[in-house]
Order: sequence, then structure tokens, then C-alpha cells
Amino acid sequence: MYDLIIKNGAVVLPHEVKTVDIGIQGGRIVALSSSLQTQGSTTVYNAENCYIFPGVIDAHVHLNEPGREHWEGFTTGSQMLAAGGCTTYFDMPLNSIPATITESAFHEKKKVGSKKSINDFRLWGGLVPGNLSQLRSLHNLGAIGFKAFLSPSGTDEFSHTDDQTLLEGMREIAHLDSVLALHAESTPIIEYLERNVNIEDPVQAYTQMRPIIAESEAVKRSLSFAELTGCALHFVHISNTSTLRLIQEAKQQGLNVTVETCPHYLLFNEHAMYEQGVYAKCAPPLRSEEHRQQLVQALLDGQIDFVASDHSPSPNTLKQTGNFLNAWGGINGGQFTLLSLLELTETTSLTFPDVAQLTATAPAKRFQLDSDRGSIEEGTLADLVIVSCNNDDVVTKETLHSKHKDSLYLGHLFPHRIEETFYRGTSIYKNNRP
Repeated sequence: MYDLIIKNGAVVLPHEVKTVDIGIQGGRIVALSSSLQTQGSTTVYNAENCYIFPGVIDAHVHLNEPGREHWEGFTTGSQMLAAGGCTTYFDMPLNSIPATITESAFHEKKKVGSKKSINDFRLWGGLVPGNLSQLRSLHNLGAIGFKAFLSPSGTDEFSHTDDQTLLEGMREIAHLDSVLALHAESTPIIEYLERNVNIEDPVQAYTQMRPIIAESEAVKRSLSFAELTGCALHFVHISNTSTLRLIQEAKQQGLNVTVETCPHYLLFNEHAMYEQGVYAKCAPPLRSEEHRQQLVQALLDGQIDFVASDHSPSPNTLKQTGNFLNAWGGINGGQFTLLSLLELTETTSLTFPDVAQLTATAPAKRFQLDSDRGSIEEGTLADLVIVSCNNDDVVTKETLHSKHKDSLYLGHLFPHRIEETFYRGTSIYKNNRP
């Protein structure tokens, strides 16, 4: 009856954790039972002393291929994500060459990813000045949604949107019944502060150039445009609760809006930029310890829809420029979304079902993939992560599976370990450490 049975594990179900056997056939979960009987050639996996989570759905990664595979490509990127328990990811449109803003670029990127990725993926399309006529084609090709920057993206291939493009793009995306993801930082505020901030301390200068008010202004403006056009919005990597409150108010008023934060905003504060240097640089920047604690509390209070990695690596030559302010701003961290939230279960009231909701169920629902993934139920795809506890695991360059081996997370001690990741019932990552 089964190709694989996973036995003796504590299964993280939608509303409880329960020790049940998982019967898998044809890449799907076909049975959940207290005692499944093996027959014939059925393979049995013993998950004793382990927890079983639904595969992570990471809605925000940058794999940068074609064009910048030397930053991170589909081969190393998908393997790294699998090592973090990720079975489905959404790749952002901005760092590839060409950027994913045309029909031909979408075809090219999908072709490359289909050949190289070991797990499932979807592609974001881009909204930039001049490509409004491409949005319908990108949607019809299967774009999971669209991404726009309200401040410079950092690459020449992907321009940030002006207000007119944003309004017209939102109207078209609403007609398509799709979603617009926004990097929400205010260009006027950032550019004004870049001209006026004292740069004696480059780390402090960077945080002052990208203050919380730059996020809040961009979010407030976008929400006004969404109210006018009826466009569904998803705000990426929100770093503070002042901005979150604006989004919560918009939700209460009936706007179709969701919000994510990232593991690095939940685990680290601005001091990491002094300790880890450019490897802790991101946009928006890491905030104060007070803001970090407030963000964790907001997560516990249900004000954040889900968590995504914003994995955005680069070659060391773009990091080690000798100038913090012009170093590439991105975190090499796609491997650690699930582990980071599991760490929070050790010190907060966050539960394992909460973690499954934040890393799999909620993104699946938001992007209408929940009919076959995002939770452990009969009929869903057998995308599963086996996690062991009480295995203090220090991140080293040897255990970091991304292309580049420098990261904010190097030296970090996680209290849990990813033992194995199954994609449609087939193992795509196995931890061989003792």
C-alpha cells in the first residue's frame, strides 16, 4: 500500500502534536494512523525522538540565476534551502540578468530552475517602470505574484517604481487577481538622509539613513494606493512594530494585505553589525534590542502572517569593499528560517504548531497552494522535515550549504537540528553528522 512509512515521530499537525505514522504513496500522504502495517517492499523510516514538520515554504529568496549564478544559483541555492527544511520557495525577480520583468526572461529563468532545482519553486514577476504591458503575460505564465521596490534595489537591471507606475501597476495586478509584494522604504527619506547624516560611524550612519519612519511612510503610501485600486499587497521583511501597526489597521479596515518578517530581525539586533560587520548588513537594517523584542512579541500576538528568509547572498568581493556603506546589503540565511523559529519556542510561548503555521501553512494559503501543501494531512504532498531536539548545533562553514560560506549565522548555536528533508516522499537532504 505504501512506498514509505515514517513511524514513531511526533507529527506537527495543524492544531496539535501527535505521535502517528505517516503513510506515503506516489509522493503524497495517504494515511495518518497510530499504527500502519508494512507490506512487501515498503520502506520504513524510524523518526523516534524526532518531530515532523511540513516542508518550509519560503516566499522570499534570491537565487540570482541566470546572470549572477556566482552570487547563488539554483543548484547550490536549492540544496541549501533543502538543508533548512525548505521544499518550496519563491524566487525574487531582481538580481538575475535579465531581471524577471518580461515574458522571455520568465521563460529563461523557469527553464534553468526546472533543470537544476531539487525542490519546488515559483517565480515572482517584477513591476518596474516601463513593463506594465508585460504583467498579464507574466501572470499567465504562472508568476506567483509581483515584486516592486519603493527604494533603489541595488541592481541596475531592476529599477524602483515611481508613484505613477505603482498606481497603474496596482490597478493591473488587481484586475489579474494577483498579489504585489513591496520592499517598502521611502526613497525621498533615504536620499535626504544620505545627504545629511554624519558618517563618522558607518554602522550608525547606515541605520540613520534607513530609519523606521522610512518604512512607515512607504507602507502608508502603498496602503492608500491599495485602498484606491483594490490591489492585494504583501509587505516583505518588515522590521518594526510601528510599521506593523499601520498594516494591522489596514487589515481591520478590510484591505487584502499580509506581512512577513525575517529570522534575522527576530534573533539579532543592530549590535550584530558591529560584531559580524558587513555580513549583518541588510535593508531595512537590524533594529535596536528594544525593537527586536517588540517584533518577537508581535509575532507571538499573531500580527505577522509568516516568516521568510530573504536569502540574499553575494560574492565576498561585494561584501569586503572596505566601506560598510557601499558593501552589498543582504543576509546569507536561507538555511535557517525553521531553526530560528524553533529556537524561539525555547524562550517564548511560541508552539510547534505556530511554527508550522508561520513557515508553511500561512504562505501556502496566501498564495493559494494550500490544496496540496503547507500542512501534514491526508492528501497533501509528502513534503516533510524531520527535526531532532537537544542537539545543540553550531553553524560552521562546513555545515553552511550556500555557495558562499560567510554569514551572520556563523557561530550561532541552534538548539535543534534538521535531520532529513523529504520532497514528495523522496529524501533531498540528510544530515550525516553524529
